[in-house]
Amino acid sequence: MAVGIYVALSGMSTEKYNECTKRLKQAGAAHPSGRSYHASFGPPDKLAVFDVWSSQAAFDKFGKTLIPILQELGVEAGQPSVMEIHKVVRPPVARKTKKKKRAAAKKVKRGRAKKR
Repeated sequence: MAVGIYVALSGMSTEKYNECTKRLKQAGAAHPSGRSYHASFGPPDKLAVFDVWSSQAAFDKFGKTLIPILQELGVEAGQPSVMEIHKVVRPPVARKTKKKKRAAAKKVKRGRAKKR
């Protein structure tokens, strides 16, 4: 079951967030398996995070890499709020874009055929 996770991080500034993402990338965890969405938001000196994960287990596995990095940066994760996801709605933007590209490619091919 997919879960939404909200974390109000104590001491997370934009500088520390950027350093954290840099270290996660170095650890091979920039795009961890099981995470389908990530957002950081809030004032620059007090960022919070919201993620969507495929399961609690996937989030817990990522935490084994994340928590030591947060501790090194002096950021306290506290207790995350975890909620089961009822539904995720994604706009069909990608599908429309692919159709438009295909249609444009067909027009180009037709235009080349007429010129010959």
